[in-house]
Amino acid sequence: MSDPAADLELQRAADGVAFWIHVTPRAARERIGGVHGGALRIAVREAPVLGAANGACVRALAAALALPRAAVDLAPGAKGRRKRVRLAGDPAALEPALRRLAGMARPGSVG
Repeated sequence: MSDPAADLELQRAADGVAFWIHVTPRAARERIGGVHGGALRIAVREAPVLGAANGACVRALAAALALPRAAVDLAPGAKGRRKRVRLAGDPAALEPALRRLAGMARPGSVG
């Protein structure tokens, strides 16, 4: 069995990390963990209406990584379940934190 953390596709930059997320809206609980097609799985309670699910993704990632919301940038016009995210910060600190989230056997509750 492969390690989900190793399957997470991250792109490092000097001032942050970019990656894809796979969102499950209208979930019973908010969770982050696991990988789907190279993307970090995120489940949020909000419906995909008027950007509510996108905002929930930003809040969940910021909380899980102890970052300010302003450090989490969801690609403009992100639609569908697969979305591009960019985190501002030290890539040497962000990458291991993201891999820990991705490798969680039982995705943790956020919030």
